[in-house]
Amino acid sequence: MKLSTFKKTLSELDTLKFQLPDGHFVPAHFHITEVGNLTRNHIDCGGIVRQENKLSIQLWVASDNDHRLKPDKVLDILKLAEKQFELSNIDVEVEYQQSTIGRFKLAFDGSVYQLINTHTTCLAQDKCGISQEKPRVRLTPKGLSCNPESNCC
Repeated sequence: MKLSTFKKTLSELDTLKFQLPDGHFVPAHFHITEVGNLTRNHIDCGGIVRQENKLSIQLWVASDNDHRLKPDKVLDILKLAEKQFELSNIDVEVEYQQSTIGRFKLAFDGSVYQLINTHTTCLAQDKCGISQEKPRVRLTPKGLSCNPESNCC
């Protein structure tokens, strides 16, 4: 989700809810402990230099069960970050502590922010010899036997 979309959806809400990929919700008394402008410079295994820019929002849960952040307060925090970091319309990422710090993409279903798992991948698959094409598989209906020499399976 882009920062502009996040701000627009925040302005339309009365309460904030973040749902984890497993269906559980981040407890409603979460804090936003930091908003960061992350720039990551890296080189992939094919020798290509790359740069990523993201806005990272860190959610944290303490023991103050009555704490509630309102969407307008989060908008104020984002406006301050935009001013301080001179942000453009960059992607938003959410960090949340589980067994380790999870990094999530952000989506919105109309009322709840969905935390979407992030995944690694090879960025230079053509250099690593990884096939771009999925192997073809021929499926037969269950219970149907086939002679391997008949070319049907």
